[in-house]
Amino acid sequence: MLVIDGSSPRFVFEEGIAEFNRHHYDKVFVTGGPVEQGGPLTIHKNHADLGAAALLKLGMNGSVLQSVPALDVRQDRAYASAVALNQWWRAHGMAPASINLMSVGPSARRSQLLFKRALGKEVTVGVVALSPDDYDAPHWWRSSQGFRIVTGELIAYGYARAMFWKFRRA
Repeated sequence: MLVIDGSSPRFVFEEGIAEFNRHHYDKVFVTGGPVEQGGPLTIHKNHADLGAAALLKLGMNGSVLQSVPALDVRQDRAYASAVALNQWWRAHGMAPASINLMSVGPSARRSQLLFKRALGKEVTVGVVALSPDDYDAPHWWRSSQGFRIVTGELIAYGYARAMFWKFRRA
């Protein structure tokens, strides 16, 4: 199974189709919560449906594609998407042994961690980490955008490792 965040940039969907074809996945799941930016202008009210529509437009076979919308949450969106995916699988009698999560840049490791927590030990969560297209990833510190994203993700990953579970249980 391949899982793609529906709020990803276009190049992720293009790479998702290439990844699907290269590794012969059984299914592609697109996750994501409500569309906020530009929401009134689109027929798709959540990123899962929007991402699935993008994949279809780019040539993905609709029979292997499944949109799984997540709840509207203000934080922990990746975790909410993983919980929604797990619930969808259970409702449809699925129990995949492994998935690959496609993500961009430094957020890939945190997304993998959150999906592992939400899906449980029964599901192996791999990650396909794509290089970002909005800064030079190997030299991230040379641009304001790269520096903000990498340091922000470092903090977010630390939060997810050290604090997320304490607050989740409360």
